Amino acid sequence: MRLILSFAALFLSVVLLQLSSGGVGPLDVLSGTVLGFTNAEIGLLGSAHFLGFFIGCWWAPRLMGEIGHSRAFAAFTAAGAIGLLAHTLTEDPLAWAGMRVASGLCVAGCYTVIEAWLQAKVTNETRGRAMGTYRMVDAGASLAAQMMIGFLAPAAYVSYNLLALLCCAALLPLTLTRLAPPVTNGAPRLRPGLAWRISPLAVAGVVVSGLTNAAFRMVGPLYGAQVGLAPSQIGFFLAAFVLGGVLTQVPTGWLADRGDRRWVLIWISAAALASSLLTMALAGLGTVAVFIGALVFGGVSFPIYSISAAHAHDWAEDDQRVELSAALMFFYALGAIVSPLATSQLIDIYGPRALFVFIGAAHIGLVIFGLYRMRRRASTAARAPYVWIPRTSFLVGRIFRRTR
Repeated sequence: MRLILSFAALFLSVVLLQLSSGGVGPLDVLSGTVLGFTNAEIGLLGSAHFLGFFIGCWWAPRLMGEIGHSRAFAAFTAAGAIGLLAHTLTEDPLAWAGMRVASGLCVAGCYTVIEAWLQAKVTNETRGRAMGTYRMVDAGASLAAQMMIGFLAPAAYVSYNLLALLCCAALLPLTLTRLAPPVTNGAPRLRPGLAWRISPLAVAGVVVSGLTNAAFRMVGPLYGAQVGLAPSQIGFFLAAFVLGGVLTQVPTGWLADRGDRRWVLIWISAAALASSLLTMALAGLGTVAVFIGALVFGGVSFPIYSISAAHAHDWAEDDQRVELSAALMFFYALGAIVSPLATSQLIDIYGPRALFVFIGAAHIGLVIFGLYRMRRRASTAARAPYVWIPRTSFLVGRIFRRTR
């Protein structure tokens, strides 16, 4: 309890940020549908979000070093609030895409500041409990954010104003905390080749994770609407996806820490392929069946990034971990930027099932590449701990420790 209270300001900011940022994606999809946006334009909004996210991840450590953690947090929060409020000023989808870049910038920047603060203040004795609490707070707030969609009217001033108010409220806990800000470390260099040299399979895994999760989070509401879900049910559909991912983290981590992680990654990717087929089969069987499909799909697709990152860190030296995490984030962002725009266009041409055909094809490629890599290199005896990564920040590289 004392640990939770000591980080209460950080965790409260996480909750408020997640409620704000977690709601804007599905709200934009529903609003775009009401305003007559094409599927491609709706997909562009999701891609723009992840473009802003990637920019924010790289700008945040430099800004923290120049103006400090609190001021950097305030600047990123202001960008997010402006992006949300500006939605009500125009109905131009290209302008909305620019606003979503600002929203993505806010998410990445604010979470980077929070994680820097958290990592600097934990000790070896409190690290596990602090990170576990952080993950639970983040996941709980994410679930609540999806459920809010049923109460937010699409394309309404009140809806975007409420999300902007939550974003602004996130300023208060962290900027008023008495915790001293941590010393800012130098920002890592972007070295994508480092991740590929250390583990090509991990690179493939995080790319597929970006393709999968971004497609579902940003285009999933469009899929749900086209398979017959009412706007008030979209939140439950997305929440089922998040809940499935939360429920499988512990058993997946147990398997990943005790077996060959490559086999775990291959089998869970095969399960994601099977769940894609299951979700398509359940699409016409009613609302509950669609929710079950989302729950199962989230359960097998969420852990892929964490397994891939743990496998890469098995082969890394301690002085490579932060730059390795940054490189993995870069490859994740590539997949996440591409997939919303691609899947929305495929849905426009081939119908809603195209979303899971695209995702299934990505997992087929990952399974085949995983089997190929197992023939190229034996497993390593050195093990880094499995870490459930709720955010793709390069700062998670600091919490990987090799155990022998």
